[in-house]
Amino acid sequence: MPFHRLVPPILTAALCLCVVACGHAVQYDADLGALVRQSAEGTLLGPGDVFEVRVYREPDLSGVFQVAPDGTVDFPLVGNLRIEGLTSSQAALTLRTRLLDGLLNDPFVTVQVKEFQSKRIYVLGQVERPGTFRYEEGMSVVQAVTLAGGFSKTSRPNATVVTRIVNGTETRSEVPVEDISRGRQKNFYLRPGDIVFVPESLL
Repeated sequence: MPFHRLVPPILTAALCLCVVACGHAVQYDADLGALVRQSAEGTLLGPGDVFEVRVYREPDLSGVFQVAPDGTVDFPLVGNLRIEGLTSSQAALTLRTRLLDGLLNDPFVTVQVKEFQSKRIYVLGQVERPGTFRYEEGMSVVQAVTLAGGFSKTSRPNATVVTRIVNGTETRSEVPVEDISRGRQKNFYLRPGDIVFVPESLL
């Protein structure tokens, strides 16, 4: 597949965080497959994200594209198209609508996100390499901690807190990561923008 790469995005982030452990009930997603589908459908495309377009029986229109820093993509026949802020389904519908405009008869278009380069998760606190990491579909809290080099010797893994914005409201969930890694609890899956904070041991 051709890779239509546009100008590489310039990503900057500044974060100021103060996390207080709370007694919110731990929330788990039991079905990874359902979560991945929900994530793919609900996550908005942004600059730097890489996605694959497939137009049925139109190989010249199918390929892998990257969203430019201005939120657009240069698509064959269609030209410059704004993609930023759309889900994969909305992007497919937008492309189909433009192709219907005197170009193709009833095209079947699918869009699959390959890399969410514009989406990040944050792992802070008592881990070996705290910092910002690229979000991937179906990413679990265990994966995030692993990316951060694992827990430090002074950490409290089972008191890990995940902070998430849901419909404009900040929520915090205490996640027993050690129990999850040992198979005692169901996994906890992250979403773009989540902040994983590992507190220090009380001892």
